[in-house]
Amino acid sequence: MADPYFFGYGSLVNLATHDFPDPRPAKLKGWRRAWKHTDLRSVAFLTAVPDPDSEIEGMIAHVPKNDWAALDDREWAYDRIPTTQSVSHPLTHDVEIAVYAVPEERHNQPSDHHPLLLSYIDVVIQGYLRTFGPDGADRFFDTTDGWDAPVLNDRAEPRYPRHQQLKPDETAFVDDRLQRASVKIIQPQHQTEAYALPASFKF
Repeated sequence: MADPYFFGYGSLVNLATHDFPDPRPAKLKGWRRAWKHTDLRSVAFLTAVPDPDSEIEGMIAHVPKNDWAALDDREWAYDRIPTTQSVSHPLTHDVEIAVYAVPEERHNQPSDHHPLLLSYIDVVIQGYLRTFGPDGADRFFDTTDGWDAPVLNDRAEPRYPRHQQLKPDETAFVDDRLQRASVKIIQPQHQTEAYALPASFKF
C-alpha cells in the first residue's frame, strides 16, 4: 500500500510552523501558485493553479496517521488533487501524493478589503529562504501570480496565527522583493481585525 503524502507550496515549507511527519523538499510539475481570495476567507491566500509550463518547489509531508479524511476536513477550503506522478522527491518507497487547491469557481481577486497578509508572506518567504536559499525564494516570486494584490502590513500585530520572527536579512529580502514587484502596501486600520485567520490555516 502506498504511503500517503501531501505537497505544500506555502507556509508548510517553513518547518517552524508545523509538526507534520517526515517533511522533505520536493518539486511539483504542471502547477504554479496564485494569490486568490475566496468567499471562504476574509483575506487572500495561496492556492495552486494548473500550468503545464511551470514547476514549483515546496515540501511534501506524511499524512498524519494515514488519514486522508481527517486532513480533508482540516483543509476544507481546498480540493485534494492526486499528483503522485508530477512530484519529484527524495523518497525511494511507494508513495501517494496529493496537492490541495482551491476550486477555480471559488477564485476571486484580492482587494483592499480582502488583502494579502504581510505576516503570512514573511512566514512563507522565510521558509523558502531557509530551505531553498535566496535563489529558491526568488523562484517563489517568479512562479506565483497575483503580486498586483494589496498587502496589509500587519507585522506590528500579526494576523497570521503561525507568524514567525524574521531575522533582519530575511525582512530586508522580503521588503526588497515586494518593492521590486511594485506591491501596494496598505496600513492596518481598526477594522482589519476581521482579517485574522483561523488556526487551521496552513498553505
